[in-house]
Amino acid sequence: MFTGIVDHCGQITDIKPGQEHSTITVSSKFNDLDLGESIAIDGACLTVTAHTPTQFTVELSPETMRLTKAIKYEIGTQLNLERALRLMDRLGGHFVTGHIDGMCQVADIKPQDKFTELHFNHVPEIYKKFLVKKGSVAVDGVSLTINEVTVDGFTVMLIPHTLEKTNLSNLQIGNQVNVEFDYLAKLVLNQLNSEQL
Repeated sequence: MFTGIVDHCGQITDIKPGQEHSTITVSSKFNDLDLGESIAIDGACLTVTAHTPTQFTVELSPETMRLTKAIKYEIGTQLNLERALRLMDRLGGHFVTGHIDGMCQVADIKPQDKFTELHFNHVPEIYKKFLVKKGSVAVDGVSLTINEVTVDGFTVMLIPHTLEKTNLSNLQIGNQVNVEFDYLAKLVLNQLNSEQL
């Protein structure tokens, strides 16, 4: 479980493609990772399979490659990093599982003084029911508030701190992002559907 509060950006230093999975090595400020630890990379929950004080390695399964933008990773790509939530941690964002629902596309970028408004489209029809004005969404692992729900997607506003601490400042129109819709909304809808049976 994560919160969507990115600690820092790491950078891919090595990629080893395989037949059934790929392996990436990431430079990081985390110097006390444990083998088998869960870490969110651009919002996807992955497992540390090797580490040193300056970098760590994870494996990308076929499912991860299918559902996320990981297939476009290359050496030098900046990644949002977050370690798993501890029971005593502050919950500054919202509950994020690290299980990516799919990808959306950047439709528009509007700088507003020190802030930036992003419009995302190409939301799969099955997930549009989880888009609620002032609700939560995780974009590339970043916990954000939905400002507006549009016909084809949603908008969010990035504050200067988010632009400074995450890779969202690098987004361009047409880029794809990993998206995880609000887990609590999914639970509520599932419960309502089961009660109607």
